[in-house]
Amino acid sequence: MSGERTSSRAGVLFGIGAYGLWGAMPVYFILMAPAGAFEIVGWRIVFSVVFCVLLLAVTRGFGRFRGVLADRRAVASFALAGALIWVNWTVYVLASTSGRVLDAALGYFINPIVTILLGVVILRERLRPAQWVAIAVSAAAVVVLAVEAGTLPWISLALAASFGLYGLVKKRVGRIDAVSGLTLETAWLTPVAVVQLVVVGAGSGLAFGAAGWFPTLMLTSAGIGTAVPLLLFAASTRRLPLSVVGFLQYVAPILQFAVGVAVLHEPMPAARLIGFALVWVALVVLVAESLLHGRPRRTAPTVQPIG
Repeated sequence: MSGERTSSRAGVLFGIGAYGLWGAMPVYFILMAPAGAFEIVGWRIVFSVVFCVLLLAVTRGFGRFRGVLADRRAVASFALAGALIWVNWTVYVLASTSGRVLDAALGYFINPIVTILLGVVILRERLRPAQWVAIAVSAAAVVVLAVEAGTLPWISLALAASFGLYGLVKKRVGRIDAVSGLTLETAWLTPVAVVQLVVVGAGSGLAFGAAGWFPTLMLTSAGIGTAVPLLLFAASTRRLPLSVVGFLQYVAPILQFAVGVAVLHEPMPAARLIGFALVWVALVVLVAESLLHGRPRRTAPTVQPIG
C-alpha cells in the first residue's frame, strides 16, 4: 500500500513538474529575443529531433522506433499530428512573444470544452445536460471576449482547436511511447523547419549565433525544453489515473494566466475578466459533472503535451 502511495505521490510531482514547465514556457520564449516566432519554432523542431535521437540512443529505443515506422497507419497519423502541433507551437510562440499570453492561457482553459465538441462532431458521442451547459457558458464567454476585443479571440480558438485535434489524432494512434512519437512528429516537420530558417535568414536574419550567447543558448536548449516536460508527463501518466492527470492539466493555463497578469502586466478590463470568469464557471461545471459520474469521458479532458 505504501508503495502505491509513493508511486502516486511521485506521479503527482512529475505531473506538476510537466505542466509547471509548460505553464512557464512564455517566459522561456521571451528569453529567446530577438528571435522571432518562426525562427524559434524552426530551431525548436531541429533541436527536438537531435535530442530525441540522442534519447533513443541512450535508452536503446531504436527498436521501439523501428516498430512505429513499420506501422503505416501510425506513420501517416504522426504526419497529421506533426502538422497540428506545428500550428499549435507557432500560434503559441506568436502569442508569447507578442504580449498575448492571456489569449494563450484562455486557449488551454477552453481546450477541454473544444475536446468535448470534437467528440460530438467526430466521434458522434452523446452529451449529458451538464456538459451542454458547460459548452453554452463557454460559447457565451467567447462572445463576451469577442465584443470586448472587437474581434474573435483567434489565438485562443486556434490553440484550443489544434490542440484538441492533435489529442484526437494521438488517441486514435494508440499507446506509443512519448520519445518515439515526438521523434516521428518532429522528423516529419524538419523540412518545414529548414525552409522556415532559410526564409528568416534571407529576410530579417537569424538571431541564432548573431544576437549574443544567451539567446543562442536558449534556442539551442529548445530541444531539451520540449522533451523534458514530455518525459515528466509520460512518467506521471504511468503512475496516475487519467482523471487525476486531467485535473493537473489546469496547472499550465493557471501559470500562463499568472505570467500574463503579474509578470507581463497585460490589460485585464472588466469585460475580459468576465469572459475568463465564464470559462472558469464552465470548467467547474465540467469537473463537477465528471466527478458526479465517477469517470472521465474518453474525450475529456485532453491531457496531451502543451505548447
